[in-house]
Amino acid sequence: MNEHHYGRIVNISSGMGQLSEMESGYPAYRISKTALNAVTRIFSQQYAGKGVLVNSVCPGWVRTDMGGAEAERSPEQGADTVVWLATLPEGGPSGGFFRDREPIAW
Repeated sequence: MNEHHYGRIVNISSGMGQLSEMESGYPAYRISKTALNAVTRIFSQQYAGKGVLVNSVCPGWVRTDMGGAEAERSPEQGADTVVWLATLPEGGPSGGFFRDREPIAW
Protein backbone atom coordinates (compact mmCIF):
# COMPACT_ATOMS: atom_id res chain seq x y z
CA MET A 1 0.00 0.00 0.00
CA ASN A 2 2.78 2.39 0.93
CA GLU A 3 4.63 1.65 -2.31
CA HIS A 4 1.50 2.23 -4.41
CA HIS A 5 0.36 5.26 -2.40
CA TYR A 6 -3.13 3.81 -2.04
CA GLY A 7 -4.96 1.59 0.40
CA ARG A 8 -7.60 1.30 3.06
CA ILE A 9 -7.04 -0.40 6.40
CA VAL A 10 -10.22 -1.03 8.40
CA ASN A 11 -9.69 -2.44 11.87
CA ILE A 12 -12.72 -4.21 13.34
CA SER A 13 -12.90 -2.89 16.88
CA SER A 14 -15.67 -2.54 19.44
CA GLY A 15 -17.25 0.09 21.62
CA MET A 16 -16.04 -2.11 24.47
CA GLY A 17 -12.57 -0.76 23.70
CA GLN A 18 -13.55 2.89 24.09
CA LEU A 19 -11.66 4.55 26.93
CA SER A 20 -14.36 7.21 27.05
CA GLU A 21 -16.97 4.61 28.05
CA MET A 22 -14.85 1.92 29.74
CA GLU A 23 -16.78 -0.28 32.16
CA SER A 24 -16.06 -3.51 34.00
CA GLY A 25 -16.13 -7.02 32.60
CA TYR A 26 -14.36 -8.77 29.74
CA PRO A 27 -10.94 -7.20 30.44
CA ALA A 28 -8.96 -9.20 27.87
CA TYR A 29 -11.41 -8.38 25.08
CA ARG A 30 -11.61 -4.71 26.09
CA ILE A 31 -7.82 -4.36 26.27
CA SER A 32 -7.35 -6.05 22.88
CA LYS A 33 -9.78 -3.61 21.23
CA THR A 34 -8.24 -0.60 23.00
CA ALA A 35 -4.83 -1.72 21.70
CA LEU A 36 -6.24 -2.12 18.19
CA ASN A 37 -7.55 1.44 18.37
CA ALA A 38 -4.08 2.64 19.38
CA VAL A 39 -2.54 0.82 16.41
CA THR A 40 -5.10 2.54 14.19
CA ARG A 41 -3.93 5.94 15.39
CA ILE A 42 -0.25 5.00 15.04
CA PHE A 43 -0.64 3.68 11.49
CA SER A 44 -2.81 6.61 10.43
CA GLN A 45 0.05 8.94 11.38
CA GLN A 46 2.66 6.69 9.79
CA TYR A 47 0.80 6.72 6.46
CA ALA A 48 -0.46 10.33 6.62
CA GLY A 49 -0.17 11.98 3.22
CA LYS A 50 0.73 8.70 1.49
CA GLY A 51 -2.74 7.75 0.21
CA VAL A 52 -3.35 5.04 2.80
CA LEU A 53 -6.35 5.62 5.07
CA VAL A 54 -6.48 3.78 8.40
CA ASN A 55 -9.61 3.65 10.57
CA SER A 56 -11.30 1.56 13.26
CA VAL A 57 -14.95 0.58 13.23
CA CYS A 58 -17.42 -0.66 15.81
CA PRO A 59 -19.97 -2.73 13.88
CA GLY A 60 -22.23 -2.94 16.93
CA TRP A 61 -23.77 -6.06 18.43
CA VAL A 62 -24.27 -8.27 15.35
CA ARG A 63 -26.15 -11.55 14.94
CA THR A 64 -23.17 -13.80 14.30
CA ASP A 65 -21.76 -16.87 16.04
CA MET A 66 -20.04 -14.50 18.45
CA GLY A 67 -22.90 -12.01 18.85
CA GLY A 68 -25.62 -14.62 19.12
CA ALA A 69 -29.23 -14.71 18.00
CA GLU A 70 -30.30 -11.96 20.41
CA ALA A 71 -27.97 -9.34 18.88
CA GLU A 72 -29.58 -6.11 17.68
CA ARG A 73 -28.06 -5.89 14.21
CA SER A 74 -28.05 -8.02 11.09
CA PRO A 75 -24.72 -8.94 9.51
CA GLU A 76 -25.52 -6.50 6.70
CA GLN A 77 -26.01 -3.66 9.18
CA GLY A 78 -22.76 -4.57 10.91
CA ALA A 79 -20.87 -4.62 7.62
CA ASP A 80 -22.19 -1.30 6.28
CA THR A 81 -19.63 1.01 7.90
CA VAL A 82 -16.84 -1.50 7.27
CA VAL A 83 -17.56 -1.43 3.53
CA TRP A 84 -17.95 2.36 3.57
CA LEU A 85 -14.52 2.78 5.18
CA ALA A 86 -12.91 0.23 2.85
CA THR A 87 -14.13 2.18 -0.18
CA LEU A 88 -13.50 5.75 0.96
CA PRO A 89 -12.42 8.16 -1.77
CA GLU A 90 -9.08 9.95 -1.74
CA GLY A 91 -9.01 12.54 1.02
CA GLY A 92 -11.42 10.57 3.21
CA PRO A 93 -10.98 10.39 6.97
CA SER A 94 -8.03 8.57 8.50
CA GLY A 95 -7.22 7.89 12.13
CA GLY A 96 -10.85 7.76 13.21
CA PHE A 97 -13.18 5.43 15.08
CA PHE A 98 -16.61 5.00 13.47
CA ARG A 99 -20.03 3.47 14.07
CA ASP A 100 -22.92 3.89 11.62
CA ARG A 101 -20.66 6.00 9.37
CA GLU A 102 -20.25 8.55 12.15
CA PRO A 103 -17.16 9.26 14.30
CA ILE A 104 -17.33 8.02 17.89
CA ALA A 105 -15.12 8.82 20.89
CA TRP A 106 -12.01 6.79 21.55
